[in-house]
Amino acid sequence: MKKLTGSIVALVTPFHEDGSVDFARLRELCDWHIANGTDAILALGTTGETASTSLEEDIKTLECVIDHVNGRVPVIAGAGSNSSEMQKHKSVIYSQMGASALLCISPYYVKTNEEGMYRHFMMSADAATAPIILYNVPGRTGCKISPDVVRRLSVHPNVMAIKEASGDIGYAMKVARYLSDDFTMYSGNDDITIPLMSLGASGVISVWANVMPRTVHDMVTDYLAGRHEKALQTQLRYLDLINALFMEVNPIPVKTAMNLMGLQAGHFRMPMYPMAPENLGRLKRIMREAGLPVQEDAE
Repeated sequence: MKKLTGSIVALVTPFHEDGSVDFARLRELCDWHIANGTDAILALGTTGETASTSLEEDIKTLECVIDHVNGRVPVIAGAGSNSSEMQKHKSVIYSQMGASALLCISPYYVKTNEEGMYRHFMMSADAATAPIILYNVPGRTGCKISPDVVRRLSVHPNVMAIKEASGDIGYAMKVARYLSDDFTMYSGNDDITIPLMSLGASGVISVWANVMPRTVHDMVTDYLAGRHEKALQTQLRYLDLINALFMEVNPIPVKTAMNLMGLQAGHFRMPMYPMAPENLGRLKRIMREAGLPVQEDAE
């Protein structure tokens, strides 16, 4: 797992109209991603709306994904919690279930000091058998993992990477000093995947890949193969689409785009709510400009 490169899709969770998980569609989406070059699947991430699902639902969802993928690609499980004990608990359970790696987040809302941040991740890294990916997303959590805490965690034998989603290139530069054969970085922002790969990132944990998995895979592959200009041109060509997928809070736009494409991403869990009409119209226009199909009756 420490050598994992490529496009890791931050998979949506399809819900029925009554709010229950659509497991049949979840399996179909896994097959579609594997057929279209996705290198690994992240289940139970932010894009999967796990802030509004129960632990019981999360376990069933992860079990569905792991069983159906059946080793064809790695399956990473979002184990994050603002409770250090709960994050450790999830990390142990998901490791036992067969997750290839675990995405662990900084303690949102409660926040903490430097030593508390370090120990928050250490608890999971020490307890789990699957390797840990640190998740730095201060826009969601209200706090960041300081570069010094990243430095300390990067040498732990069970910490494999950081998902860097701050959008701060200066921060990424500082973290890049600690990358090694045993500790890598993944872009957590689709709009700066290529800039972060120029700093040593091994790929992207991608929202965009939910609608264009082959394109994201090929872009990352091109960069890793030394075709830097080609990869950059792909990033720039689809920048408007990438930005449109974040014109409202994720995953509202990407699930809407998937439904418009006929990919049946299903409904939202409250407080997620359908897009504002003016944004929906803009999303449709940008999707068409990017060459994506738009089924008007699939909103």
